Amino acid sequence: MPLAHLAPLRDRNFLRFWSGQTFSAFGDAFAVIAIPLLVLQATGSLRLMGVVTALAGVSAMVTGVFCGSLVDRVDRRLLMIGCDLARVVLCLTVPLVWWWHGPHLWLAVLVAVLLAAFGMLFGITYVTAVPNLVQDGAITQANGVLGASESLAYAIGPAVAGLVIAEFGAAAAIGIDGLTFLISAVTLTMLRFQRPQAERPTPGPGVFAEFTLGARFLAASSLFRWVTATTAVILFFVTGLNDLVIFYVKETLLRDDTAVGLVFACSSLGAVLSGLTIAWMRERFGFGACYLVGTIFEGIALLLVGFGPGLAALSVIMVVATFSGTIRGTLTMTIRQELTPDHMLGRVTAAFWASFMLPGAIGTVVMTGLGARIGAAYAIGVIGAMLVLVPLVAMRSSMNRRVPQLTD
Repeated sequence: MPLAHLAPLRDRNFLRFWSGQTFSAFGDAFAVIAIPLLVLQATGSLRLMGVVTALAGVSAMVTGVFCGSLVDRVDRRLLMIGCDLARVVLCLTVPLVWWWHGPHLWLAVLVAVLLAAFGMLFGITYVTAVPNLVQDGAITQANGVLGASESLAYAIGPAVAGLVIAEFGAAAAIGIDGLTFLISAVTLTMLRFQRPQAERPTPGPGVFAEFTLGARFLAASSLFRWVTATTAVILFFVTGLNDLVIFYVKETLLRDDTAVGLVFACSSLGAVLSGLTIAWMRERFGFGACYLVGTIFEGIALLLVGFGPGLAALSVIMVVATFSGTIRGTLTMTIRQELTPDHMLGRVTAAFWASFMLPGAIGTVVMTGLGARIGAAYAIGVIGAMLVLVPLVAMRSSMNRRVPQLTD
């Protein structure tokens, strides 16, 4: 991989953004396993783990409908800082209440739902921030660098989180996540965006009409229609994967919270590798091959879980699956940034994300319910089978191009 793909790190402005988001990702890695474990601690139920994950998905979807036009019309840097500070308060509330009054399912639900809402708003703004921090030709490299460093944080974070949770409980891990949001907010105060505010400050036609503008932009392109539909179907199956893996480790393999952290830490190594290689892979193989073939490899890896692997084999499987899944996510974000006008990027991203939040929420309930009925390993195998089938259907579409094009 050419060192030129790390060029964004030479920009001091981007370096500040990168460092803050890496710290934030380290905290998020705690929350990935801490929130499901909070629910498991309070209820002991895989189904309720899935329900809480689904409710968070619905919260994100509703937020996405309303926030796209906001992102396109206000100072994006200040908006991101506000989201970070709100999440600081939410995360620090959990250990305070948990330690003083004991486990409460209502608190886990409330925090999960609100974190998802602010995370959605921050995430959409984050997507618009990257093109305003680097030159147009460096967007893939910037996303790769961000993805690699954040994935490295996820590689370390779950292992540390497992130790913290085993010693102090899941609530403490959520509190640490809050502190990392504070670090992110501080670094954001030091940034300069090329276009920090909207290019269209005049009042819009209304929230739903603004959201529809983003949806119509996606619908007008065969490429975006296929990417949106394919992503929605894939996320119907994979959104509940973390809950299934956690339950598999805890209840099938009978391992402790530290083992859960180690599995997720190992899986994140795949995301680190994808972040370091995505720009080279896209140049070498093209968009379609990376997205579709990568997803097929992810599916094949997950199919192997149905054969009941031990902890070490499961960790290797998750490395492969996470590598491919991260490639897919980075590519979809990059082509939106490259092909969407800046003043529309918030609304288009909101429409894109909202399109798969509801399927993801429903799919989480379905797949965790299936896991409770037939076993988590077999449910993960079902997910793998679908990740092989869906890309095969999309192979004959406009997605399967080396260079994506906005028009048909």
